[in-house]
Amino acid sequence: MWPHVRDKIRAAVERTGLSSFADIESDVLKGMQLCWIAWNGSEIMAAATTQLVKPFDKVCVLTACSGYDRAQWLPLFERIEKYAKAEGCMKMRIFGRKGWERVLDGYRVEHVVLEKAL
Repeated sequence: MWPHVRDKIRAAVERTGLSSFADIESDVLKGMQLCWIAWNGSEIMAAATTQLVKPFDKVCVLTACSGYDRAQWLPLFERIEKYAKAEGCMKMRIFGRKGWERVLDGYRVEHVVLEKAL
């Protein structure tokens, strides 16, 4: 499925610049990250990638997400959360735009990324 969603994931990564598309792609192809797909029966509406990490507590990080008609697939985040909990994760973490906080129930800004152009 990766060839069908790679451009969506690349677009998400390029919008934020918070991660490396090459790293995400490599990790997905090696099985180190999962690729999640929202399918409406005829086309892929959205794609997301997640990675389990353990800096202290085990965390499921949403490394990229892109799609259209968000209202249709946003409830699928609950499945990712269930997966993370079943894998022993204590938290979900999203690397993305601030707007995710508005549309995802229970999520809040925990830290910020400060940036200065040089």
